[in-house]
Amino acid sequence: MQKQIFKILAKVNKAVLPSYSKKQLDLSKASKLQLAIIGWRVYVTKNALD
Repeated sequence: MQKQIFKILAKVNKAVLPSYSKKQLDLSKASKLQLAIIGWRVYVTKNALD
C-alpha cells in the first residue's frame, strides 16, 4: 500500500515539480527551496523504487 502511494507521488512530482537536471542547475548555487525540492524528489523516488 505504501509503495503505491509513493508511485502516485512520483508521477505527481514529475508532472508538477520542475526538473533541475534538465536545466543543468549547479547544486552549489541552488537556493534552499530548490534543494528542498530536490531532496523531496529523491526521497519519493527512492521509496517508490524499493
